[in-house]
Amino acid sequence: MDVSRSPWRSLKYRSMRWWSVANFVSNAGTWMQLTVQNLLVLQITGSAAATGLSMSVQAAPALLMSLVGGAAVDRWPRKVTAAVSQAVLGAIAFTTAVLVATGGLNLTVLMALAAVTGVVATVDGPACALLGNDLVPPEDVPSAIGVGSLVHSAGRLAGAALGGVTVAFLGTAAAYAANGLSFLFVASVIPFLRPAYGALRQAAPARRGARTGGEDTAADMTVRQGLMFFLRRPRLVALAGVTGISAVFGRNYTLTLAVLVTGPLAGGAGSFGTVSTVLAVGGIIGAVLGARLRRPSVRLVGLLAAAGALLQVVAGFSPSFAVLLVLVLPMAVVESVSDTAGKTVLQTDPPAHLRGRVLGVWGSISTAWGLAGPPALGLLMELAGARGALVSGGLIIAGSIGAGFVLRRRRNVTVPVLVRKGDVAVAPAAALSTAA
Repeated sequence: MDVSRSPWRSLKYRSMRWWSVANFVSNAGTWMQLTVQNLLVLQITGSAAATGLSMSVQAAPALLMSLVGGAAVDRWPRKVTAAVSQAVLGAIAFTTAVLVATGGLNLTVLMALAAVTGVVATVDGPACALLGNDLVPPEDVPSAIGVGSLVHSAGRLAGAALGGVTVAFLGTAAAYAANGLSFLFVASVIPFLRPAYGALRQAAPARRGARTGGEDTAADMTVRQGLMFFLRRPRLVALAGVTGISAVFGRNYTLTLAVLVTGPLAGGAGSFGTVSTVLAVGGIIGAVLGARLRRPSVRLVGLLAAAGALLQVVAGFSPSFAVLLVLVLPMAVVESVSDTAGKTVLQTDPPAHLRGRVLGVWGSISTAWGLAGPPALGLLMELAGARGALVSGGLIIAGSIGAGFVLRRRRNVTVPVLVRKGDVAVAPAAALSTAA
């Protein structure tokens, strides 16, 4: 195997191996807690609406405060930021465990803890993502992201399984306590992580009032600058467009395929469970393939998203459950590779001192389409049915991406104009353009 293309090449660095172990422990603890959290809300309130509200309260800060969290990640030393945020999340988990054990947890306190968790996550998310990338050279970042996706999937499976066992034998409070311990484990590992040779190092945090060449360096660390960089970077705007339209009209397979399987294809819960398993397997395969990438582009993300959309269209016409299963696997693989490529572009394209804020902008955008996608897709299914939603959604995605490629090509086409210098006709150089 070509080591330079191996999906596991990031694991040859000792610190990356430790970081992967820490992420697995953290993900397992988080999913253990999430497995029992909804049951806890139902036990306290007896209301499904309250359960949904608690999830929204925890997600809301990402919509409103991700830019501020990203700016904090750029201003503060990355390792310190990640370690402190992990320790704070651990303290919240321990606090919840104590309140559950003593019977002191009510709906108001639970909502407050969920909101605080959401606020801390706006800093913790980009800090931990960028810290992992800081450990390996730029060409190995896709491998680090792919390995991270595999670790996330493995942690999710282990956490869900452990959650049920923990609640059955030790109770709900134990699940929160275990998650608290997982956060403290990550916080204890971070100080010992060292970047590999050739890895990009975080720029030194700016001090207010410090000047370089007459400029206030602290002014270079503002939230506004991160937002303006994102909006003025065509490839990042295009990436947001491709990912957003795919998230709204596709990818919500737990919704569309559930209705298709249990409706037109006359399957049951067991059949949809099989589809979910195939989707998970495809996601793992895609993460491995995505980790083989070295320098993915927005063009690749767009092509993969369009391919996935066309597979979605075909899936909408599936005459039987068996045919649907055959299509679901490549759909999941393409989606996973596209995600890895997109994350790599997002986390490596901006200058090092702006990456936290760019991830902050992305956090706000992705939360917005995450909240808007399911209702929009649900309305589309009400109007067109499950098959119609898959087919029309796939055509919208593929058509929009195709139109974007055409417009970009037309914008970059230059018409040579002859300019006469004396008796010699010369053509001016073509205008420079930014490759997506």
